[in-house]
Amino acid sequence: MSLSVGIVGLPNVGKSTLFKALTKNPVAISNYPFCTIEPNVGIVEVPDERLEKLQSISQAEKIIPAIIKFVDIAGLVKGAAKGEGLGNQFLAHIREVDAILHIVRCFKREDVSHINQIINPERDIEIINSELILKDLETIEKRLEKIASDVKTEKKEAIEEEKILIQIKENLEKGKLAIYFSSPSHLFLLTAKPQIYLLNGKEKEAPNELKEKLEREKQNYLIIDLQEELDISELNEEERREFNLKESKLNILIEKCYNILNLITFFTIVGKEETRAWPIKKGTKIIEAAELIHSDFAEKFILAEVINFEDLIKSGGWKECQEKGMLKTVGRDELLKNGDIVEIKHH
Repeated sequence: MSLSVGIVGLPNVGKSTLFKALTKNPVAISNYPFCTIEPNVGIVEVPDERLEKLQSISQAEKIIPAIIKFVDIAGLVKGAAKGEGLGNQFLAHIREVDAILHIVRCFKREDVSHINQIINPERDIEIINSELILKDLETIEKRLEKIASDVKTEKKEAIEEEKILIQIKENLEKGKLAIYFSSPSHLFLLTAKPQIYLLNGKEKEAPNELKEKLEREKQNYLIIDLQEELDISELNEEERREFNLKESKLNILIEKCYNILNLITFFTIVGKEETRAWPIKKGTKIIEAAELIHSDFAEKFILAEVINFEDLIKSGGWKECQEKGMLKTVGRDELLKNGDIVEIKHH
């Protein structure tokens, strides 16, 4: 499973700076099947302390973390929904991602121009969200046109769909993002995607009014100085210790993206070869996890043995859990929980 986050914003807000900082540490792509890397796509490992603890027990030669795909989408401008600045192409890229990371410029630097001259984070958010809404309205209009003949002939399904589409249209026209009301998934609305706002700048540069508004609306947001993070990412471990630098805020961002994608992690241990973290959606069944590990495992599935991370650590190892009768034997429809360690038994 390779879920993606689209990095979105106006030009010159820090999207490329973030992308460079996130992808500074090279990832062994060969470890991850089904990941097609393009120039504007980066694979980022999800930090997880549990992996190292599992490795210390399993003595595995390598650990393979879970990953998230980040897509650096070129800057949107006002009028993008009508094709301004290659807007249609960029909006199509947003349609393909699972969540949006919305970069908002708060930093003040004379050597980096702002497309609208004056720095105004709240206005910039409004511009981007308005373009997404306009594109969604276009999608709704096209769908209404498509079902119009069926509505005329009084087909029940078409009449019901028209009612839903009109309700969605009315909400969008009021400036509401689709994520805050019910909309059919088959429409693939841009504003139905979960969003994280990244306020790019120092804490004091992020306007209090904006922070209060985002909190009032229960929006996901973070304040990060991306240039500072990029500078830190270019230091080696020894230099970081020398400057007594704390953990990168980018790790918090990655975890936040992981959560907004509604992901949890399960683990597999393959002898002393590898200990691996797998990202899956909450509510995933064991059989789907088996398919993710290897298609043969799903086809030839018999049962699975499962134990949660906390129990394994307390017991000291898989063998110890086995001896104590702590391993849970489950069938194909068992739902996985975050931190489950799984061994698939197959023909």
